[in-house]
Amino acid sequence: MSTRILIIGAGFGGLAAANALLKAGFTDLVLVDRADRVGGVWRDNLYPGCACDIPAPLYSYSYAQNPAWSRRFPPQAEILAYLERCVSEFGLAGKLRLGTEVTAAEWTGTAWRVTTADGGIIEADVLVPAVGQLSRPSIPQLPGVFGGPAMHTALWDPAVSVEGRRVAVIGTGASAIQLVPAIAGTAAHITVFQRTPPWTLPKPDRRYGRLRGGLYRSIPALMGPARAGTWLMTLVTGLAVTGNRAAGALMRGISAAQRRWQVRDPELRRKVTPDEPMGCKRVLFTNAWLPALQRPDVDLVTEKIIAVTADGIRTADGAEHRADVLVYGTGFAATEFLVPIEVTGRDGTRLNEVWKDGAHAYLGMAVPGFPNLFLVYGPNTNTGNTSVVYFHEAQARWIVQAVRRFAEDRIPLEVRPEVAARYDEELQSRLAGSVWAACESWYRNAGGRVVTNWPGMAAEYRRRTARLRPADFLAGRPAPDRPGPG
Repeated sequence: MSTRILIIGAGFGGLAAANALLKAGFTDLVLVDRADRVGGVWRDNLYPGCACDIPAPLYSYSYAQNPAWSRRFPPQAEILAYLERCVSEFGLAGKLRLGTEVTAAEWTGTAWRVTTADGGIIEADVLVPAVGQLSRPSIPQLPGVFGGPAMHTALWDPAVSVEGRRVAVIGTGASAIQLVPAIAGTAAHITVFQRTPPWTLPKPDRRYGRLRGGLYRSIPALMGPARAGTWLMTLVTGLAVTGNRAAGALMRGISAAQRRWQVRDPELRRKVTPDEPMGCKRVLFTNAWLPALQRPDVDLVTEKIIAVTADGIRTADGAEHRADVLVYGTGFAATEFLVPIEVTGRDGTRLNEVWKDGAHAYLGMAVPGFPNLFLVYGPNTNTGNTSVVYFHEAQARWIVQAVRRFAEDRIPLEVRPEVAARYDEELQSRLAGSVWAACESWYRNAGGRVVTNWPGMAAEYRRRTARLRPADFLAGRPAPDRPGPG
């Protein structure tokens, strides 16, 4: 009897899970996505300057290295094209059901009954949500109504031109530091509204020449050392954010040197100097952000925004900042996992109630009371230093083991509550003393719980997910046979 598998989300995580399951022989799988194209965040983020801030040799599947990257930190279009090629090369095209939004999923006692926005029903033995942590834009609720086009960077409307127009950008996070340099000189004027200055580091970007690409195509094995070298570079930043004092001091020194070197005006340098611990928010790699802020057509405003007006933005000092276009670079609702999908587990347990004080899952993948539900990029599986794709691959391998065990004995896998509680207690204890608990960020929920990040190095996560432990799961009864096709 085949095992029916439903994967929600066709980004990096969903494709990794689908590929691993298909290679393991599980062909009865469907991969759904609410959009009409694969790619996840790399499909949705179309703002000017959008690019990866993790080096390409790591921001790709280890088993599908790409010899065609144009540079070390590739732009959005190249990453999207890479994912679309992966769909073809992995043989997943026939498994896709695009334009299908999942609204609810309920465990019936023997299987998952999944409801889609158009009223459709999909039955699955195994449910793999891979909807990501950065898929729902967060837009602050500000008083007033803006009279012109307003959009989040993740909802960029290419039909809205910024040429010759005054642009207000709220936020100084990862998307804003890419957007502002990209449109400076095209827009008539840019006003950037900063709440807290980000920590930045020089971006070691470079173009990849034709010779390199040709060699990689001819001898794919040459891409291995480049990937390994990039991995070693991330170890330093990883040590810095996980508490190594020497690595932290080195990173802070490099960041301070960048500000001294790139910012001549002492007052501007004061405004862009962080006053929070390095790493408590995302550290940003850029060579263009600080120079862009010094342009005569770019202003950095640090006064608090008190209202949006028909003509722009009003700040606490009473100033009116005129704008024709308003852009929110204000991040995502990263702590609200699986929202707005309503997930109901065993005995009518609702996942949003289980997670009301903060999302948690054993290994970031399994939740007590929710049999055969395995998350990709779930709680506490974000990385503060290396590529999240590495975590996706580790999760995909573990999920294959879980599905294989279910397929053999037909007993749904449900993690023991005490195992999940012990694991969560360990993680939260480690995270409470981490740099991520030192300031407000998208890593923490409103109660201060760090729900997104893994507390250690990536190698530890891979080691802990290498082998599924049957003792971690409840001993249940085999699922009843279901009629075969025809």
